[in-house]
Amino acid sequence: MGTVLAVDDLSWHAGGARIVSDVSFSVAEREFVAVIGPNGAGKTTLFNLISGVLRASGGSVRLDGADITREAPQRRARRGLGRTFQTSSVFASLTVRENVRLAAAARRGSCLRLWRRADSDAGALATADEALERVGLADRAPEVAGSLSHGDKRKLELAILLATDPRVILLDEPMAGLGAADVPALTEVIRSLDRTVLMVEHHMNVLLDLADRVAVMHHGALLAIDAPERIMADPTVRDAYLGEPL
Repeated sequence: MGTVLAVDDLSWHAGGARIVSDVSFSVAEREFVAVIGPNGAGKTTLFNLISGVLRASGGSVRLDGADITREAPQRRARRGLGRTFQTSSVFASLTVRENVRLAAAARRGSCLRLWRRADSDAGALATADEALERVGLADRAPEVAGSLSHGDKRKLELAILLATDPRVILLDEPMAGLGAADVPALTEVIRSLDRTVLMVEHHMNVLLDLADRVAVMHHGALLAIDAPERIMADPTVRDAYLGEPL
């Protein structure tokens, strides 16, 4: 499998401090990479640099071989880079289906004029329904998104991403705020994505179950990246986590 995402010497400085420092790694097609590290290690900042929320101070990001380092987030999204954030974000006043249809329509370049019937774009509706089926929300499609539980809102965010047909998905703590009972169901949805995935998460049992490789961030640098069993046995990684449960 070829490389889909490549990060080379990626850095970000703020006020003279190096928040992310010379991070390099590559991710293969449909590979699942877990990103772990103590609080303040630079995990979310790394995602912000890859997705374009922050502009890199140095280094590069390549998607399917194209240099996207200076491109805006929306341009990266059109190229196939999808992203969720730690805080759930959906259109609470719209229906579940309409949230996903809007994403599908934007991906298709469909017209969203106010005087055009929303249900006239059959292709976007079909894409939305397929995405909702995949995340287990098909029966909730007519409901207002704001009425969903936190766990189902997380599933809705994944359906919105799937409707844009991303090549690479960045998941930033998708389990944040979930009750223990909701974690297994969301884990299975993520397992079924069939995409290249990078995920930051503090539920180590979830990550170790899903990941092909684990990348360890520490003080803004990439400490190690390897198979889960080798990462968990690495004494350098364990030292970096002193006081932090692995």
